[in-house]
Amino acid sequence: MRVEGTPERPRLCVYRSIVHIYAQIIDDRAGKTLVSASSADKETKKGLKGGGNIAAAKVVGKTIAQRAKAAGVQRVVFDRGGYQ
Repeated sequence: MRVEGTPERPRLCVYRSIVHIYAQIIDDRAGKTLVSASSADKETKKGLKGGGNIAAAKVVGKTIAQRAKAAGVQRVVFDRGGYQ
């Protein structure tokens, strides 16, 4: 089943590599990324020792939530990306 984001509930896509964690909130109908955050961002990277660990995931989660609220996004649909 394919998860699709709408203007009312955009899609939250999280990708974790060995080195970094990336999160995007995407409106698929408009084909736009509304907000994004990652452990590779300059402001996020300041307080982190590593980019692919639990501490980095918490910081990226807080950052994406703050940016989403600032953009007016209240609810999202979570895209697991094929992972359980």
